[in-house]
Amino acid sequence: MKRLQSRARQSAKLVTAAAIVSTVCVAAPAGAFELFGMTFFGSDDPAEAVIDPVNYTATISVAPAPDDDGLADTLTSASTLISDEDKPVSGSLGLLSKAKNDRKRLVAALFENARYDGLVDIFIEGRNIADLKPDATFSARPVPVSIRITPGPRYTLGRVDVSANGVPVDPAEYGLKPGGSAGSADVLDAEAKMFRKLRAQGRPFVAVTNRDIVADARTDRLDYMAEISPGNPVPFGETWVEGTEAVDPGFVAYMAGIKADEVFSPEELDQARQRLLKLGVFSSVTVKEAKAQAPDGTLPVQIEVGERKFGFYGVGATYSNTEGAGATGYVGYRNLFGRAESIRLDAAISRIGATTLADSPRPIDGPDYSGSLVFKKPGVLGPDSVYIGSLEIKREQPLAYDRTSYAVTSGVEYQIDPQQTVKATLRGEYEEITDYLGTRDYTIASLPITYTFDSRDKELNPTEGFLFQALAEPSYGFNTGTPFVKTGLDGRSYLSLTDSDRIVLAGRLAYGTIFGADVLDVPNDRRFYSGGGGSVRGYEFQSIGPYFPSFVPPGSGYNEDFTDTPTGGLSLFEASFEARIGITDTIQIVPFVDAGTVSTDLVPDFSNFKLGAGVGARYLTSFGPIRIDVAVPLDKGPRDAGYQIYAGIGQAF
Repeated sequence: MKRLQSRARQSAKLVTAAAIVSTVCVAAPAGAFELFGMTFFGSDDPAEAVIDPVNYTATISVAPAPDDDGLADTLTSASTLISDEDKPVSGSLGLLSKAKNDRKRLVAALFENARYDGLVDIFIEGRNIADLKPDATFSARPVPVSIRITPGPRYTLGRVDVSANGVPVDPAEYGLKPGGSAGSADVLDAEAKMFRKLRAQGRPFVAVTNRDIVADARTDRLDYMAEISPGNPVPFGETWVEGTEAVDPGFVAYMAGIKADEVFSPEELDQARQRLLKLGVFSSVTVKEAKAQAPDGTLPVQIEVGERKFGFYGVGATYSNTEGAGATGYVGYRNLFGRAESIRLDAAISRIGATTLADSPRPIDGPDYSGSLVFKKPGVLGPDSVYIGSLEIKREQPLAYDRTSYAVTSGVEYQIDPQQTVKATLRGEYEEITDYLGTRDYTIASLPITYTFDSRDKELNPTEGFLFQALAEPSYGFNTGTPFVKTGLDGRSYLSLTDSDRIVLAGRLAYGTIFGADVLDVPNDRRFYSGGGGSVRGYEFQSIGPYFPSFVPPGSGYNEDFTDTPTGGLSLFEASFEARIGITDTIQIVPFVDAGTVSTDLVPDFSNFKLGAGVGARYLTSFGPIRIDVAVPLDKGPRDAGYQIYAGIGQAF
């Protein structure tokens, strides 16, 4: 029997218990030179100059082992001698140092695969590195390096004994049971989960007081014994804040939301950090418990923050031979009165120089523009809330109508928990809308209420989870005397078929209905439309659904500029499905199919279903995927081109 705590052999069959922890490899920063096998301020470019460069060739051989499961490939991937073969090292000492480090990595890889009797031998010019002195030199160029590995049998867990001072702990719940995986990473992961479970019970001072790990070569079993001191549940105490200059430290403690005398919780600490980061005024946030209890028995909380620049601005410009020129800009400030209040002014202008809509003969009158001034104040109804007020102006000329509007809003967004959010906004708006029937004015008050459930792992490139949104927007037109309620449901689901997320299936369903008024009594911009990059790809924006007549009867007074344009509808149904297939680590190919229908009735008309299909490409970056989609309409209408191209940042849904 071999006790992993106490014995070590040069052959790397056994190491201390600490060696069960996998070797951590840190990428070197970009820069200048390599010395003794380690890169200092260096890049991955083999052309970078190194002191006394020595080239080598490396081979690896892995003896056959039962239950291989791709072990040879795993070990080959773990070897830096193999992966860095085309990069020179610094002198003979650099090669020897690299080889010794590589042996440690390979031993760790064997242990991760529960091969505790494994042997790793590395030879340079036929000499075992265990027998070489630090001043050994190698004359051959390139220097031959040979790695020979005998994996040995795969161990399983044998006896498992975990005690926690009388606190119930079931190691089998975490995979620590006879016959279970004995891989070092699995054992350590299970131990970490036990720690987290005990800490989640309000015990901040969990510690292992004794650990004994024994490898029995006669039975190929790994016996695991641990004695854990869980400590007692401890209440939170005072919250201390450091690092603030312009932000009120008392406000920071308030927004952290950690209540004194409540039982310690690691989850509460993490949620406090997320709340503070969302304020937008800090570049870094650390929230942690103190190392010891205060004299009154409580556990103080320490918050350390780094403030960021509060002022910000940005500009952008676009040009299209069909849509004309455009420009956008914004400017804002994040900490108006010392409590993370923010204000932001956005402005945009587009279609400068354009005279008609793209792919349509409908004329337009001047450019489109929009502007908004948004004020946010966090913490109005507790740490998980934010007040949002705005002034808005907009002029737009989509296919279905021309619209100029002025609006003021006032509302609150409240985060129920990390996955659920509710937002309610009182909106007053005056708008002038022109379509086939002429020009009408609307003065409208509305109260949109949105509920969101979001369990996605990432916002711009989700690979698993679910997003659900429900909207109810009661509205009243003061000058028309028309009440109506717009409702909508939108659900999106994501499923990864591989551990590496190389194949992700994504689906979306949307349903909407407007109650209380006929379609022509509802302002055009509040009606449902479908078609375009955000709904059914392949079709012109707003082109799916019912249309006004294609001609103007003599003497009717109707606007001939809007003949054969969409009326919008009272109900909508949309569905999308796509497969995101990773070709490389950064490139995806995405075949997709979309469907949708819009009706002037309260229930969608599925007999007029429109289908679009296509394929897209994604380039994955640190800030989200860069997206390009090409789609064709499978039931082309008079307003639709043969294909449409869409581009943006983030997945389509």
